[in-house]
Amino acid sequence: MYLENKSNLEIEMSQTSAQGHQGRNSLRSPEAVAGNFGELRLLQGISERRDTQKLQQSAVLPSGQCVIHTEGFVPVRQEDGFRHNFSAVNILRGKSNSANVSERSPLLRFSQDDSFVGGEEPWDSGSLDVERRYRLGSEVTSLSLSRSSSSEKGDPLDLNLSFKFTSNVKCCFRVSKVATIFAIVVLCSLFFSMYPDRDNPWRMLAVSPTESFSMNVTDFRDNALLKLQVTGPFAGGMMDFNDQEYILIQVEQTEPSGQRRRRTQQVIHNWTIPLHAERSDQILLTKTFEMLSSDPIIITIQAFPEDNEVVPLSMTHQSLYVSVETQVAIAGIILAGVYVLIIFEIVHRTLAAMLGSLAALAALAVIGDRPSLVTVVEWIDYETLALLFGMMVLVAIFSETGFFDYCAVKAYQLSRGRVWPMIIILCLIAAILSAFLDNVTTMMLFTPVTIRLCEVLNLDPRHVLIAEVIFTNIGGAATAVGDPPNVIIVSNQDLRREGIDFASFTGYMFLGICLVLFTSFPFLRMLYWNKKLYNKESIEIVELKHEILVWRQTAQRINPASREETAVKCLLMQKVLNLESLLRKMMKTFQRQISQEDKNWEQNIQELQKKHRITDKVLLVKCASVLGVVIFMFFLNSFVPSIHLELGWIAILGALWLLVLADIQDFEIILHRVEWATLLFFAALFVLMEALAQLQLIDYIGEQTALLIKAVPEDQRLAIAIILVMWVSALASSLIDNIPFTATMIPVLINLSQDADVNLPVKPLIFALAMGACLGGNGTLIGASANVVCAGIAEQHGYGFSFVEFFKLGFPMMIMTCMIAMCYLLATHIGLRWNM
Repeated sequence: MYLENKSNLEIEMSQTSAQGHQGRNSLRSPEAVAGNFGELRLLQGISERRDTQKLQQSAVLPSGQCVIHTEGFVPVRQEDGFRHNFSAVNILRGKSNSANVSERSPLLRFSQDDSFVGGEEPWDSGSLDVERRYRLGSEVTSLSLSRSSSSEKGDPLDLNLSFKFTSNVKCCFRVSKVATIFAIVVLCSLFFSMYPDRDNPWRMLAVSPTESFSMNVTDFRDNALLKLQVTGPFAGGMMDFNDQEYILIQVEQTEPSGQRRRRTQQVIHNWTIPLHAERSDQILLTKTFEMLSSDPIIITIQAFPEDNEVVPLSMTHQSLYVSVETQVAIAGIILAGVYVLIIFEIVHRTLAAMLGSLAALAALAVIGDRPSLVTVVEWIDYETLALLFGMMVLVAIFSETGFFDYCAVKAYQLSRGRVWPMIIILCLIAAILSAFLDNVTTMMLFTPVTIRLCEVLNLDPRHVLIAEVIFTNIGGAATAVGDPPNVIIVSNQDLRREGIDFASFTGYMFLGICLVLFTSFPFLRMLYWNKKLYNKESIEIVELKHEILVWRQTAQRINPASREETAVKCLLMQKVLNLESLLRKMMKTFQRQISQEDKNWEQNIQELQKKHRITDKVLLVKCASVLGVVIFMFFLNSFVPSIHLELGWIAILGALWLLVLADIQDFEIILHRVEWATLLFFAALFVLMEALAQLQLIDYIGEQTALLIKAVPEDQRLAIAIILVMWVSALASSLIDNIPFTATMIPVLINLSQDADVNLPVKPLIFALAMGACLGGNGTLIGASANVVCAGIAEQHGYGFSFVEFFKLGFPMMIMTCMIAMCYLLATHIGLRWNM
């Protein structure tokens, strides 16, 4: 939509703008622009150049007409910056370089007969004049809307009513959405503030075989659960009473008489915890006991070490108001609400995770288990955040060398201009790297390369990025260091005693993932059969649309707190409107000529090699050296235990090294490229998942899985257990974070294998857990960390993809890969009797 001077001086509406703004969801309609810059609609016709003679001829106009001065406005590409007509210094000075009208001329001024006429006075940069011009622009836009509707339709009243009705519906929906979410936030805030933090102090204990500890817990009233937390030198997992030391905790309470029993009786619950042989690590364990009555409860703790030594412990207890089933129901509702916000894109996924965290914390406060601020901060996995931040800084500096453009051209040359061989090569390289690197690191390195390559080949980067991140998650499951669930499994001491070490785990998983990997390529081709990988416009149009989006986002980030910032914001929006005018002209003359194979790829290679070269070879050497050392340290950290550096520390130190070597002066530019929204999303997600774990959701899933396995006949129990564990792990990992789920399911499966009534080997169950937890991350956008990182980087480049877009491709791939993995598990464990 733009305003144009016709020969008869009538203001008409152009019909080509609708086509120019459709086809890509990243571009906004004029109504969307008006949402943020409603006062700037008048500027949409400024880029239409007219001769000075026509402007002079239109000096006298009838009442109600307007003239837009457009001299001096030339569409400027991104590389031109503000060199010519968009000098911020000149506009702030308020001076004109020539006597003719320019971009600093007044847009509108009133005549004595209240009509709009063109002005030739300098544009004063005062905020009052700017606001007045904005209001006039809104009035002229509404006038042009009504007149253009009258010229296109026979009944302008019906069109106006329809437009007003649609606008009113959208406005009502937006207001109701904001009001509903705000009411929920206020309600959760009130619930959270009404209850204090749990203030039960920790009690220090010293127990031995000869000295036990006993205490009475009273004043329960109507509480439903007793929550015990014990910290000590525990080994974790299950134990064998013949060769291990342990702690025995007994909870004795009175069960009142009822219909089944005529008299009261004493009920004793035993909780056995194995001790670590070296007494080094302090581990916190939690268990919940159901309260049968309001009578006092007796808690007794006794240690049984081999040498009769004293074991130091610390303990605290907390009474909860609701049952486990109610807590699980509340956690399920909160998780479903977060997914509704993300799936339908009601709010940004970062805000959705923050709202879910607030709701979960409010639920914990209501049930009597409100955590303190220090505890909530401890729930955040800072190692993961440090890894992400460090790699983001490394990639931001690396992108200044032109290396990503160079890699894009080389990949284009290697594929000989064919799209699908190039996609397969990218996915295969990403899968191989993610088997040895963390899949988050792999996607942070691959996403900028892929985006630039797709821009060169005029491809839609979203589909290629989704394919890459899917194969990254598949490849990460092949080794013990490729995915966090595998690291948790290999690091467990109880599983190491069962024979699941780095070599055996990697050997078994590598064979199965290779089978899954090579069967996934044909299925991926089937999923992409009807997908239009090429953009529907030429590469010039696509780049121009992306440039418009980047400039508009830049203008939106400016807060017009001063008149200088207001002028710069107006200037940027003027550039956007000029580029949109150029886009409309290009769309008029464009004819679709799409070929599935670039026949002139050799000529294009020569042109691309001249255009996309390494821009800073010295910085490239520095970046490659530091990144090589960081990746080498990642490998070394997995095999050499004497290196006391976690992955987060390695990434942070690498970022510091490169910042010093690169001699970065403008530090804010590097920080601007850091995905702060992604980091905040992960922090909120960690709090949300830990709060859901405190609400017994993850424990409940594990316990129900164990009960289902026990209900199966013994001759079919192993096969059913493998299928059930793998599919429950896959579906749960696609909905919640697979890291806490894996950590919770490991002791459940160890308990299940050591149960005499079940009699199942632990290795098949652990491998089924690893397959399901890693492959299930492809189910949804927030199922794996690599998915979120890839989506955040793509969104920063202007190619963000939604939850539904990822789900349409990722969930079928998850189903297919889990089917292949299930067949591999059943064939090796049931048919070939491996790991039995």
